[in-house]
Amino acid sequence: MDKRFKLTSGFKPSGDQPGAIEELSDNIKKGSRSQVLLGVTGSGKTYTIANVIEKLQRPALVIAPNKILAAQLYAEFKAFFPENAVEYFISYYDYYQPEAYIPQTDTFIEKDSAINDHIDRLRLKATSSLLERRDVIIVASVSCIYNLGSPQEYRDMCVFVEKGAKKSRDEIIAELIAINYERNEVEFSRGKVRVRGDTIEVFMAYLETALRIELFGNEIEKISEINPVTGEVIAVKDSCLIYPARHYVMPKEEMEKAVERIEAELAERLAALKNQNKLLEYQRLDQRTRYDIEMMKETGFCRGIENYSRVIEGRPAGSRPSCLLDYFIASTKGTSDDFITIIDESHVTVPQIRGMYEGDKSRKETLVNYGFRLPSALDNRPLKFNEFESLVKDIIFVSATPGPYELAKTKGAITELIIRPTGLIDPEVIIRPIGSQVQDLITEIRACVEKKQRVLVTTLTKKMAEDLADYLSEKEIKVSYLHSDIDALERIDILKNLRLGKFDVLVGINLLREGLDLPEVALVAVLDADKEGFLRSETTLIQVCGRAARNLNGKVILYADKMTGSMQRAIDEMSRRRRKQEEYNVKNKITPRSIVKAVHDLEEFQYHAKEEGLKNIVSEVSAEYITPGNINRVTAELEKQMREAADNLDFELAAALRDKIIAISEMAASSGKRRTVARRKK
Repeated sequence: MDKRFKLTSGFKPSGDQPGAIEELSDNIKKGSRSQVLLGVTGSGKTYTIANVIEKLQRPALVIAPNKILAAQLYAEFKAFFPENAVEYFISYYDYYQPEAYIPQTDTFIEKDSAINDHIDRLRLKATSSLLERRDVIIVASVSCIYNLGSPQEYRDMCVFVEKGAKKSRDEIIAELIAINYERNEVEFSRGKVRVRGDTIEVFMAYLETALRIELFGNEIEKISEINPVTGEVIAVKDSCLIYPARHYVMPKEEMEKAVERIEAELAERLAALKNQNKLLEYQRLDQRTRYDIEMMKETGFCRGIENYSRVIEGRPAGSRPSCLLDYFIASTKGTSDDFITIIDESHVTVPQIRGMYEGDKSRKETLVNYGFRLPSALDNRPLKFNEFESLVKDIIFVSATPGPYELAKTKGAITELIIRPTGLIDPEVIIRPIGSQVQDLITEIRACVEKKQRVLVTTLTKKMAEDLADYLSEKEIKVSYLHSDIDALERIDILKNLRLGKFDVLVGINLLREGLDLPEVALVAVLDADKEGFLRSETTLIQVCGRAARNLNGKVILYADKMTGSMQRAIDEMSRRRRKQEEYNVKNKITPRSIVKAVHDLEEFQYHAKEEGLKNIVSEVSAEYITPGNINRVTAELEKQMREAADNLDFELAAALRDKIIAISEMAASSGKRRTVARRKK
């Protein structure tokens, strides 16, 4: 029997939540395909959606616009459903440079990437969970619409082992190697197999545990789940299904047929290039493709194999690739009607999904035209928007500012989540003239600092943000600025330091895009608010003003000399929400209170594994007893690793190794001083 979704929470639905939960659930049961949940900041949108999932008891795909928001949602759903499968599916690249060609300068940029092993495991775990159970929630980025490989092939290639089954050691090893597991007797890590006599140990690519298969002759005698480090038995199993180590897998005989189809396409394309007298492109394509063919013949895999996925799967030209949505469909008996899709921050996410295909197509066409790829590579792509629409049936768009597409899909029908459980109301909006905006801002900032409150300031350009930050710093105000050139790790540190009070003011250009939850922020100041455009649109203004909605004393100042249409619409909407919230509080005798949130919640989930990895690498060196005799060797090895990390653009690892080298050097220096003093005493 399938396990049921069980919501675990110390809260009960309140405010608008009970009505929203009932309305969303009932509409889906009645056949409403598209719904909009208009939820203001701090209204409990995630909790509301969690209740809907529990009521419907259907698998759910939650799509977020970026990794940070996906990480936050993953952590929240994980807490709400500890007994169910809550999975995380985002791009597994820490760094990614797609292959590209620039004809104007005859520059080919080779594909370069750094795969996050932890995220790769979570992606594999997400797909394996979908194929073996129904109580699954997957929080994903737009990676969910990219080519992933066929779920049917993935499932068919699984290796099944059962206690008492007749199967030789060599048969099991061959089956595991066929699904991209690698035999390695020295390093036992994810995706590896080691053999000791009649015992086979498999470190499954999607789990943190390993499997030990013990044989007696050609019979499986015992199957155990073990700790891969200590070898300790965690559980004894009667049977186990081992999923492939990669999403692109195929039986050997099918791969041989696929190679024949690739060779046929290559011959056709080479003939076309020769007829066009494109000899350079002819030679380039022939050399690159034949190398890939040889790799596939020998190993069943090659770098960039996804570019041949349409031919390998035997799909017709122009057909859509398989993606995560196909795994949902495969898990729900081949229908799109049995899972629900939640698109978070839909005003941002929907345009992202819509735009992915065209950007990818432009780059791939150049590669095909200049002989770097076969034409079939064009079908290794994200979904077109109409293809995405055809695969998702029951959708809930979640946003404080729904876009035109969402409203058109629902014909203007909206489920509102305006009342906050904390009783907080939308911040007051004040309009002041631009002429004295900086001096007025400084006065407001000093007032907030005295009350230990934080301030967000949004400007129109990066230069303005930097200049304003410098000016405020000269006025002895603790300030920092935030913009797109600052990488994700530093961004997280900046936000954490703001909450901790290491500085009081954060200046930025488009702060809403960060998905900021900062309860300490009591003032949001929007400079030059009357300059119409994307950064001062109705949607942007409502989103930016919402950053002050988590503080009891929150307020917004718009510096403007005239009232624009966007300002008027934004103020009218916020005033409408504020009136509704005030009326509810008076009616129910609720006293508003600020939201309290632990600072560590700002940590970005996907970097936990990397931080742990850095600690492990450095601790390996620390574990070696450093003596005067080996200190130079240890330091040299660390310096080599540091340079390699820097060359690979892994600056976090390089910095950690640099700090270790400094620590060892200081230790050596202090040790030398102690020996010198000791000799003098003698």
